[in-house]
Amino acid sequence: MIYVFRLLDKPGAAELRQRVRPEHKAYLAAVAERIAFAGPLTHDDGVAMIGSLLAIDFPSREAATAWLADEPFTRAGLYAGVEVHAFVNLWPQKSGFPPAP
Repeated sequence: MIYVFRLLDKPGAAELRQRVRPEHKAYLAAVAERIAFAGPLTHDDGVAMIGSLLAIDFPSREAATAWLADEPFTRAGLYAGVEVHAFVNLWPQKSGFPPAP
């Protein structure tokens, strides 16, 4: 089952996000084969990060929430708000992907 994580940063946490981001990216890389999509939520400028949106396949909600509990941004106390939802992907993605290298 895919679980979607909607994770909103605490106000004024941009420095913390940037400092912990390499650990966060490495943690995501460990589950890269199970990621449906992942990326930062931003202000309308498309630059200033305000949270994260992740969709990752896990065998259960318990596995998903255990993974989130050990996620570097979570451990650093970055998030002010956390939502985890089961997700059924019924539409093939056509846009929003970075160009292939």
